[in-house]
Amino acid sequence: MHYLTTKIMFSAYHRLWNPEFSQEKNEEIFQECFRGHGHNYVLEVTIQGEVDPHTGMVMDIKRLKKFLMKEIHTLVDHKNLNSDVEFLKDIIPTAENMCTSLWKIISEKLKEAKLYRLKLFESENNIVEYFGN
Repeated sequence: MHYLTTKIMFSAYHRLWNPEFSQEKNEEIFQECFRGHGHNYVLEVTIQGEVDPHTGMVMDIKRLKKFLMKEIHTLVDHKNLNSDVEFLKDIIPTAENMCTSLWKIISEKLKEAKLYRLKLFESENNIVEYFGN
């Protein structure tokens, strides 16, 4: 089994806020993130599969990158994740929730290989890895 990883980057704004909580509780739980701010995200996508004996590849990495740019980057880059991104509607856009939602999109649309892992860097220090359900 081989694992192939590529990255895409995008910039986006989010506010961590639960409308069921008071302002005080939101501030207590989400701290400075409850006011809203932007990130330069890095999304690592790892697929798994056997090497095709005719191509020597699990999947053409350029095709994987184009797929991610079309199916993910166009939806999230320079967007307000709370209001501009349909697949995050009514979801608190934490890195964890973003990974779960991104997994659904990528795994449903990617036909050439099996999705193995998503790794979302919200910053250098804040990283979430997700391996599906």
